[in-house]
Amino acid sequence: MQDQIRLYMFQTGVLKCKENNIKMNASLDPYEIPVPWYLITHPKGNLIIDGGNAVECAHDPVAHWQGITQVYWPVMEEKDGCVNTIKALGLDLSSIRYVAQSHLHLDHTGAVGRFPNATHIVQRKEYEYAFAPDWFAAGGYIRKDFDKPKLKWQFIELDHNDTYDIYGDGTVLMVPTPGHSPGHCSFLINLPNSGSILLAIDAAYTTDHWEEKALPGFLASTVDAVRSVQKLHAIADKHSALVVTGHDPIKWGTFKKGPNEFYD
Repeated sequence: MQDQIRLYMFQTGVLKCKENNIKMNASLDPYEIPVPWYLITHPKGNLIIDGGNAVECAHDPVAHWQGITQVYWPVMEEKDGCVNTIKALGLDLSSIRYVAQSHLHLDHTGAVGRFPNATHIVQRKEYEYAFAPDWFAAGGYIRKDFDKPKLKWQFIELDHNDTYDIYGDGTVLMVPTPGHSPGHCSFLINLPNSGSILLAIDAAYTTDHWEEKALPGFLASTVDAVRSVQKLHAIADKHSALVVTGHDPIKWGTFKKGPNEFYD
């Protein structure tokens, strides 16, 4: 498996919330979103993008997430945790060479510190903000998920037009897309057979946000969020990419899901 370049899509359960938590000025009706994460297998070592919710949420969400559970309630099983998923695929935990973070919000940090050989890649501005967030953003960062001893971090600093090539071969490019958080990144995946796949992550929660019909329910900067979507449109058009929005409950069901399906 590791000798072939593949993209697997997984999820660590769902988050229960209200519609307006995902779409600004929407209703207070109950809303449920998937919590995706991604695995890239590669001859140079495997890569996890984000990792979904921490597995501790399967047992006692309140103890792990505390007050934010009054807004977002995680529903998952222990088998959904990224470590158990990797084991179920038959991969050794030591095969994970990189854990790349789109950002450090609580539903994206499930892989941090759980793979012994992993280098953790994140924008420096995101890492620094996670330790001193503004008051309205503080609940989204669970410090015990990413503030762990003896982690190997690789901090990157990307300007607007930069990308970071993780493998150096064009397979996985990190693209800065601030707005949802100050150091948020999306990912352009270029595969031998499936072509380009653009993981918008939380730069575009849903197709409504992608189509500029709604703003997301949480923002660090509205202007940056809007311009990041426009930037991703240009990238998607240039590469004829399949676009994967971050938490769309309908669109998510249309993609191939691991472990039995993948993009290559």
